[in-house]
Amino acid sequence: MLSAVTVDPAESNAAELASLTETPDLDGAFPRLTDQQIETLAQFGHRRPTKAGELLFREGDRTCDFFVILDGKVAIVEGYGGEEQVVSVHGPRRFLGELSLLTGQAVFVTAVVCEPGEVLVVPVERMRSLVAQDPMLGDVILRAYLLRRSLLIELGTGLRIVGSRFSPDTRRLREFAARNRLPHRFMDLEEDKRAETLLRRLGVGPDETPIVIWRGEQVLRNPSTAELAGMLGLRLPTPDSAVRDFIVVGAGPAGLAAAVYAASEGLTTVVFDAVATGGQAAMSPRIENYLGFPSGISGAELAERAVIQAEKFGARIAVPAAVVALEHHDGHDAVRLDDGSVVSGLAVLIATGARYRKLDVPRLEDFEGVSVYYAATPVEARICVGGPVIVVGGGNSAGQAALFLAQQAARVHLLIRGDDLDVDMSRYLVDQIDRHPRVEVLRHTEVRELVGDGALQAVVVEDNRTGERSTLEARALFVFIGAEPQVGWLQDQLALDDHGFILTGPAAAETAGESLRWDRSRPPFLLETSRPGTFAAGDVRSGSVKRVAAAVGEGSMAVRLVHQHLEDIGVPAVASR
Repeated sequence: MLSAVTVDPAESNAAELASLTETPDLDGAFPRLTDQQIETLAQFGHRRPTKAGELLFREGDRTCDFFVILDGKVAIVEGYGGEEQVVSVHGPRRFLGELSLLTGQAVFVTAVVCEPGEVLVVPVERMRSLVAQDPMLGDVILRAYLLRRSLLIELGTGLRIVGSRFSPDTRRLREFAARNRLPHRFMDLEEDKRAETLLRRLGVGPDETPIVIWRGEQVLRNPSTAELAGMLGLRLPTPDSAVRDFIVVGAGPAGLAAAVYAASEGLTTVVFDAVATGGQAAMSPRIENYLGFPSGISGAELAERAVIQAEKFGARIAVPAAVVALEHHDGHDAVRLDDGSVVSGLAVLIATGARYRKLDVPRLEDFEGVSVYYAATPVEARICVGGPVIVVGGGNSAGQAALFLAQQAARVHLLIRGDDLDVDMSRYLVDQIDRHPRVEVLRHTEVRELVGDGALQAVVVEDNRTGERSTLEARALFVFIGAEPQVGWLQDQLALDDHGFILTGPAAAETAGESLRWDRSRPPFLLETSRPGTFAAGDVRSGSVKRVAAAVGEGSMAVRLVHQHLEDIGVPAVASR
């Protein structure tokens, strides 16, 4: 595990940094490039000398170049000029940067030359093109950047979020940072005495919390997620009058797959998501049954790889950007965003997914975002350290969450209403749960009451066969019970099934009411809704298979159908435009 070295600001100078030894490589996080790889990169950049104390890039920079160290040594520092921590130290043949360089986010650390030498400087856009053209070199860089982002998250570098864990706004900011894989550190006003001292020093009153501190000096008082995203440079394509070929609403597996295939085939593609890329899949700590990853992959890493892949082909991804309405604009389909702007397109894909249902128990709202959660990410896992937790649900998401939380919690109670985990959960998860010493499955068990003052202390459960009740101590409750489609923003503009999922194919035309009458001579395509040119894929679609691989398949299939729709309305193929 990478550990940060604290550096006294008064002693932070090149001589002190030069005395630090190189950080060992961790599973490919800090590889050394070969002579051939350096020669390839040199064709796109230039060499230049460095001097001790020089900053190659600084925390908060919106853009920076790609650096390869040819001679000398460079330290990666958090909080440069303040409460500094040396995150890592690198010498010849190593390259600098992390995921921000590929995603366009602000830089989270500072690179300080601690031993003079020489670097190879490659403009970032040329580096991105080279990564796309050279799969072997691209894989080395991408793997390293993904691992480095994980290490920064583990260390808690980057943002500082200060607030009460009982505050819904604090929870909102922490969830946004976690779901977007933004390195951050949380300071809890309820437990961390340094937090109160910090607020006094900054002149921030309790009613102004939570706050976000960036670069040690910039303070945002209870910012909206859009404000936070803007500060960090998360991309938000500026709407204009141009008509896109393809608009994707929702950046889960289906939406990202569609973006990759559409952009790779030359369609001008824009993707909108209200919170983060990856959807529910991004909250899965480990997916072990996805094709091509025999040792498993986290949902967050899968999403990050998909985003980079989509952007490599030219897709533009906007997060956070909530779509609030489906409209017609100047003869085209269009979506309206929550800021009032309108984006038009020749085809639209709805891939907004579904969210887990809520338990029907008293006082649920009192504990949501404080002790009751609908995702199991590292943020929630930290809350569970050493305590007992309860997971409700019998599907794969519940099983993955139980195993992930068991790494931190003293005990995990997995509650299911039926008798057999095999009904809705993959066999590999059932086997792992059966073998895990800290996971206990309680069958025929349902939640009846939540106990606690401010934070959850216990849960009253009932055996649904006998009616017998008992009380389980719990620090947190995780709910994964069925799903509700995210279709409220559609305002009855598409035909839905009895459960609110979007109908597609022939069923969409047959079931649509008078106001949604199908007006084409052909029947709807397989994933087409009751509105010609508007498609649905993934969990939001009626009859979909609730699996990541199925969503990816539907997203890619939708692009083939979009081409057919464009041909149907007389739009020339991309190659002939």
